[in-house]
Amino acid sequence: MLDACAVLLDELGYESLSTTRIAERAGVAIGSVYQFFPDKRAITQELTRRNVEEFVRRVDRRFLEQDYRGWWEAVDAIIDEYVDMHRTVAGFKSLHFGDAVDLNLLDSDSDNNTVIAGRLRGLLLKEFGLADSPELDVAVLVAVEAGDSVLKLAFRRDPNGSPEIIEAAKHLIRGFLSRQLKSWSPHV
Repeated sequence: MLDACAVLLDELGYESLSTTRIAERAGVAIGSVYQFFPDKRAITQELTRRNVEEFVRRVDRRFLEQDYRGWWEAVDAIIDEYVDMHRTVAGFKSLHFGDAVDLNLLDSDSDNNTVIAGRLRGLLLKEFGLADSPELDVAVLVAVEAGDSVLKLAFRRDPNGSPEIIEAAKHLIRGFLSRQLKSWSPHV
């Protein structure tokens, strides 16, 4: 059902999505949809959670498979994963991290980008031993918000993501974080 929802989101958009269409595409009875999900919002919420988990898994895998000279290379890898998912994962370009549906889709107490920033902050702390501080929280949250906005622009300009704007997003985020995380500076 989640896969059917993802494909329909890309084809029709959220406004035209319905539980009936999801059931038809998934080849299940409408009652089966309602057994797990009360409405289309609940289905898209679960799809968003799945996308976030997949994003974090992909970033984790990159961190395990590759050695980064510093956080700035890790930031580029995180952006590269976002771009790849936007291009290849059904439903991702329609939902991103749920903001297209509801700013609090992932957590009723925190907006979606705050949830994503928390997950990425944890990865950066684990991998690079950055000092845990309220300043780091703010820096990562601002970087996520800025990156999210600029990357959305890249995909509005070009369905595959404008390479120039994607590169500009990397420079913007690295530049901002290098001023915030003075302990390490990128060699760019």
